[in-house]
Amino acid sequence: MKTPLPGRPVRGSRSGVPVMALFDLLGRSWAMGIIWHLNEGPGNFRKLQAYCEDVSPTTLNTRLRELRESHLIELTPRGYQLTAMGRELFVLLEPLGAWSKKWAREFNNDV
Repeated sequence: MKTPLPGRPVRGSRSGVPVMALFDLLGRSWAMGIIWHLNEGPGNFRKLQAYCEDVSPTTLNTRLRELRESHLIELTPRGYQLTAMGRELFVLLEPLGAWSKKWAREFNNDV
């Protein structure tokens, strides 16, 4: 499966509309979790694997590769970290996290 990038066909868009490419990427298992975790600072593979609980090494490697190809994370001597674009994306996603908790309360979930 190819990394979803703007201009490439992705789930929901044959033309690769940028927002659809982003949603395809972020909808893949553990992509959001990795971004959320790396917002706290750099992490190596083992640290990310522990954070992602039951993720297989193959899935984690694939997701890290896709996020690197998408220019959202980079590998540094300190480990994986968000790029400037990744940090900007996190700032945009963070309010959705807060909103989702309000939404969950509509279903009587204690989140």
